[in-house]
Amino acid sequence: MSSFIYSDSNKRYHTLDYYYKNKYGCKIAKISLNLGLTCPNKDGTVGYGGCIYCSKLGSGEYGGDPVKPLKEQFESVKKVMIRKWPECKFIAYFQANTNTYGNLDYLVKNWEEAISYPNVVGINISTRPDSITDECYDYLEKLNKKTDLIVELGLQTIHDKTSKLINRCCSLETFNNCVKELNKRNIKVLVHIINGLPYETKEDMIETVKYLNKLDIWGIKIHMLHILKDTALEQLYNKEHFHVLDKKEYVDIVCDQLELLREEIVINRITGDPSIDDLVEPFWLTKKFCVLNDIDKEMVRRDSYQGIKKEA
Repeated sequence: MSSFIYSDSNKRYHTLDYYYKNKYGCKIAKISLNLGLTCPNKDGTVGYGGCIYCSKLGSGEYGGDPVKPLKEQFESVKKVMIRKWPECKFIAYFQANTNTYGNLDYLVKNWEEAISYPNVVGINISTRPDSITDECYDYLEKLNKKTDLIVELGLQTIHDKTSKLINRCCSLETFNNCVKELNKRNIKVLVHIINGLPYETKEDMIETVKYLNKLDIWGIKIHMLHILKDTALEQLYNKEHFHVLDKKEYVDIVCDQLELLREEIVINRITGDPSIDDLVEPFWLTKKFCVLNDIDKEMVRRDSYQGIKKEA
């Protein structure tokens, strides 16, 4: 039986909270920061309009306010976190849009500033696999020696047909090369995937996880596709009425995926929590804790845990 079920939260998968409490001995809170960057899939470098599920604000739309200075963004969220967890420490999370896509001097200035704040133990940088230059890789290698660095890569799916449909504009080969470059520098890789992408089958979603399980990745984020207002995805949904997973289907798929993932892979997220004001479908996703509880219950019902069915 996996040791992870003996964590304080009694989860049957390797949670991020479990990982950080074992590493630092306290609660670690992420503080989302926004540098006001764009994306090569929006400005014409590789595509226009972004991925079809992106809102006008882009990924990380609920992060910091890019109009405010970095320190002000940080302190604003920090106050909220300290009220919840007075003894917590922090991860500076550069979340919104593509956070290695910009002038490197500007990026370095802000990354270095963030890790200098009191009680910041690490930094998460969210980006695309096609948006890290050789010079940036070299700097990230240095940064990794100064602090707890995690680079988050948006993959979403390994399937080329789906990737084209969602206008991802980034190949699986590019993703693989990026993972290899980060692995060479001993930088932890966190991969973001989405379940329920249009026309993908359960087998397609399972194949994505099986593929990732064979790579040298530190962690994974599993999200459920949510359709937001005023997106290309909403237009596609209104036109074609593709199937949207119900909660039972989603829970079943996630539990199957967890059973396949190596137990050392850290599960950073296992559902999403979109704003109800922006949401078109599915509304069951707004009850985040119900989704999490149903996943827990299903793992108990199966008498299962992360990695029980991992492939050699």
